[in-house]
Amino acid sequence: MKYSVAFASETDSWRWTKKAEGLGYHAAWFYDTQLLNPDVFICMALAAHETDRIRLGTGVLVPSNRIEPVTANALASLNKIAPGRIDFGVGTGFTARRTMGLGAMTLARTRQYIERVQALLENEIVEWDFEGQQRKIGFLNPDLGLIDTGASIPLWFSAFGPRAKALSAELSAGWLNFGTQGAAEALDEARDAWTTAGHSAETLQSNLFFLGAVLDGESDDQKLMQQAAPLTAVMFHNFADDTGPMGGANLPRGPLSNVVAQYLETHANYEPADAKYLKNHRGHLMFVRPEETHVTPELVKNTTMSGTREELIERIQALENTGYSQVTVQLVHGHEEAIEEWADVFRGAGCEAAA
Repeated sequence: MKYSVAFASETDSWRWTKKAEGLGYHAAWFYDTQLLNPDVFICMALAAHETDRIRLGTGVLVPSNRIEPVTANALASLNKIAPGRIDFGVGTGFTARRTMGLGAMTLARTRQYIERVQALLENEIVEWDFEGQQRKIGFLNPDLGLIDTGASIPLWFSAFGPRAKALSAELSAGWLNFGTQGAAEALDEARDAWTTAGHSAETLQSNLFFLGAVLDGESDDQKLMQQAAPLTAVMFHNFADDTGPMGGANLPRGPLSNVVAQYLETHANYEPADAKYLKNHRGHLMFVRPEETHVTPELVKNTTMSGTREELIERIQALENTGYSQVTVQLVHGHEEAIEEWADVFRGAGCEAAA
């Protein structure tokens, strides 16, 4: 099993990407969250220029935020800087669309977008609808070598529900999963969709993203709140959205429901009243806001990939035994130095270091 790293895209993420390359990480994935972070393609271009071997992927790109020719051009431009090292990770849109008060894209529209981008990267002429008009588009002079449409750019799809997993398999894409809760069951579902689409089970490429903290018994609560808690906070951001126009009433039951209710009381006071999402998603996967007091170290430990080195090694090995081909630790803004601790955990678990 390979090990990779993900960043909340920053203009100096290249420094940590270069560090990751030296530590044997297989790939570096970059968030596409335009109202939270610098532009994903600018950050990836800097990393591409400063590295030699590590793969670089969009983790994940949101179709509605860039038209197809712009995305294809950006990927082909990156491929020119780092030929054969670029991955096209894409999804229906969670963070990047919710920061604008929008729900996910339809799978049909997402599929159309992906197929057009891929066709453009194959130097095909594409039928494209834009501004109410049908047009044919394609790269006009790829032969000049200003971009690279020759080296392969593998597709990875972020899929949670059964229909999304089925689409991922139909597109022959690598499968991206986020969060360790229910990870084994989710992989079983993805594998079933993969074989139903006519592929051999062993050819599925699967990658599990997670946040967590390597605990040492000295500063555990601090590390949990800094390095892992942003994921726990996102659970509540999601629940808050699900009570409004972006989703349904997909709220938990049991003990967690009381904690969710506590956050919803805080969320009710966010301003502006007609755009609570502006405050709800501030710091998304980057930090815990001061008013998010419901996010406690104990809750964080129970909802993230956190534990001692030995505990984490055991959990990573269990994921490999389940069948994941890659795991990706998501590092938090300002705490990227955890990349060394995680490299030690991955090596201890017997993960495959990149050459």
